[in-house]
Amino acid sequence: MILKILKYFALAIAAILVVSGLLIGGFWLKYRSVADKLPKSVPESIANAFPLTAKVNPFIGTGGIPWTCAYNFPGASVPLGTVRLSPETISLLGYKALNTSGYFYGDEEIIGFSHTRLVGTGATDGGHFLVMPLTEDRPEKIDPYDLSLKYSHEDEIAYPGYYAVEFPRKGIKAELTATKRVGLHRYSFPHEKKAILVLNVTNALDDRRSTEGFVDIDAEKGEITGHVRTFGTFGSRIGGLKIYFAAKVSHPLEQYGIWKNGHFSMGESTATGDSLQALLIFSPSGEPVELKLAVSHVSIENARENLGAEASGKNFEEVVKEALEDWEKRLSLVQVTGGTDDRITNLYTALYRCYQMPTLFEDVNGEYVGFDKKVHKADSFIYYTDMSIWDTFRSTHPLYTLLTPDDQRDMILSLTMMARQGGWFPRWPSGYGYTNSMLGSATDIVISEAYQKGIRGFDINFAYEVMKKMALASTPKGAPASGREGCDDCLKYKYCPADLMKEAVSRTIEFSWSDHAISLLATELGYEEDAELFRNHSKYYKNTWNPETRYFHPRNADGTFVEGFDPLLLTYLGGDDSFTNDYVEGSALQWRYAPFFDAEGLVELVGGKEIFAKELNDGFFAKTDPTIGKWNPGPYYWHGNEPDFHAAYLFNAAGRPDLTQKWVRWIIDNKYKNTYYGLDGNDDAGTLSAWYVFSALGFYPVAGTTVYQLGAPLFEKAVVNMFDTTLTIIAENYAPDHMYVKNIWLNDKPLDRSWINHDEIKNGGVLRFEMSREP
Repeated sequence: MILKILKYFALAIAAILVVSGLLIGGFWLKYRSVADKLPKSVPESIANAFPLTAKVNPFIGTGGIPWTCAYNFPGASVPLGTVRLSPETISLLGYKALNTSGYFYGDEEIIGFSHTRLVGTGATDGGHFLVMPLTEDRPEKIDPYDLSLKYSHEDEIAYPGYYAVEFPRKGIKAELTATKRVGLHRYSFPHEKKAILVLNVTNALDDRRSTEGFVDIDAEKGEITGHVRTFGTFGSRIGGLKIYFAAKVSHPLEQYGIWKNGHFSMGESTATGDSLQALLIFSPSGEPVELKLAVSHVSIENARENLGAEASGKNFEEVVKEALEDWEKRLSLVQVTGGTDDRITNLYTALYRCYQMPTLFEDVNGEYVGFDKKVHKADSFIYYTDMSIWDTFRSTHPLYTLLTPDDQRDMILSLTMMARQGGWFPRWPSGYGYTNSMLGSATDIVISEAYQKGIRGFDINFAYEVMKKMALASTPKGAPASGREGCDDCLKYKYCPADLMKEAVSRTIEFSWSDHAISLLATELGYEEDAELFRNHSKYYKNTWNPETRYFHPRNADGTFVEGFDPLLLTYLGGDDSFTNDYVEGSALQWRYAPFFDAEGLVELVGGKEIFAKELNDGFFAKTDPTIGKWNPGPYYWHGNEPDFHAAYLFNAAGRPDLTQKWVRWIIDNKYKNTYYGLDGNDDAGTLSAWYVFSALGFYPVAGTTVYQLGAPLFEKAVVNMFDTTLTIIAENYAPDHMYVKNIWLNDKPLDRSWINHDEIKNGGVLRFEMSREP
């Protein structure tokens, strides 16, 4: 009897597995059939007028494996704006926000077009004020919770500042563009049909919670206004993010109504509630219906002012042209010749992504909500928020410092205002609050590096005192900012003890990197005693090195190393975290190469140049799967996350620049693709993209310092327009497969080293490489 039961049980399990396999296989085949279709090409007229902008592919990084997706979006925006107007999609299985920015390339239905989202991050926030075009004969029967339109990528087109999609079955075309604070929609409908727009006031990405919804329809003025408070990944950590809007429509309203908590009232013009959607109906006219919607985090009146200042009196085409001009100017900061078409597209798409975030957070009158939740005014700078600093300190912020130092200054001023109004520096500020996401205090690194490289115009003494305060003590219990969690114990033991806190190894290394940056800033400011103190603190990472395992190994307060160590286990796959809770987003092997700020010290710790180079090459890079965006990234080199993504440049410190050149080119060729799955992981507000920009130019920053490690240029010639000067990079004996460097000259003087200093290029010049196919 027992054997018979076991037999039937086994058959049932087998049947479940077969059915599940068929479902998953069917879903995957359907996904690929959707994803393999390609959007339309950029029109020739646009390509001729805006040649660099036309090289951007906004669909790169919008699909792939959901958890290793880059989380980018294809919609309309302008550089460093508030509005990022883009479609939201829904999957075949009913899932929303498989891509946290709302649009997943493998989905085949669009549920509307919303105005806000983060860029390339693992956090799901935004989705404000979703607009959906419809042509229903009985609009009162519309279900506002079940709206979607099937689409094909073949009916899509996108380029910076513009997105459009057609829905042939319904005869609808949707077009989007944007200013900094205004989203502009243009919807074309069949001539004989009434045009319908549903404005979901309380929408939030991934159906996150919304409260305090309000909407008012003024049919006489053609104006719709309202507000909502949403609780996304980060919004929920700051008490909800409140946002206001003011919108204008181009045609008179024939009818209108409001759904409140699912109940519809035709003719209703005002409502409050946690679930609100407005119905806007226009008579058939044969003309496109335009909607201009401005946002503000301060008030409806400020949203109206934003709308008037940025979009009043302008038609849709004029705004598209202005957006294209803004992007062309920004992309012309780097101009290249030579190189393959895909590499050029990857370069300009990467540069484009670098300037989609942070988020402009002030209105046209300068008002913004600060970290004290009060309204302030930015008189002499631009106030930004949404800075993924744990990621962006490594590559994106150094790129701003190099290309657009005024932007970097404004971001630092924003960070110092956050500290003045909130008491502490944030490490991942979003909206008007501390999210306390990730670990460490990388703001120290951003500010120190910028000051060392000559950026001024902010209160460095105030910033330094805040850094010092946060580096020498834990933030008080109940403080809004978590600061350096466990800092007191880390200072006491000169490493972060694993039995007293989680993330112990990663915190030790990250704190050391920040202390290294503070020591350099202290030297710059003439505080030699402080500089010595923080130099010593920056070496604490070495105290977690276990000479027996030869890894940065979790260590208890009594000095013993934690047992049960598995260096190849990813934190994501650690089950109960027994082997992985001392590392953040990576394996112990990946964190072995994290201390980029002290490359020479790391090489010595591991056993000297020859051993280090061999282990980094044979035991790390050579075992890495070239497949991009894998289901399981694996324990070896993973370009899709930050702890080790500088590792190829560590070969320079081991005296093997040829291996830096080899592996940087390997990463460029294998981990960046001109396709929807084209990045190896979350872009994290342009962090992976900035890595590409730097590496394509032939040098890469050591964050928190003035040093750039040299690689090899990807293009025959690059002209870098740095503020008011020009750096020209030339590859002699160039060919697409020439990855090795024989000689380097800076301003015609030979370089016998594998690095340069910012001071050597800040006034422009010529950096010349002699290239070769063989090392």
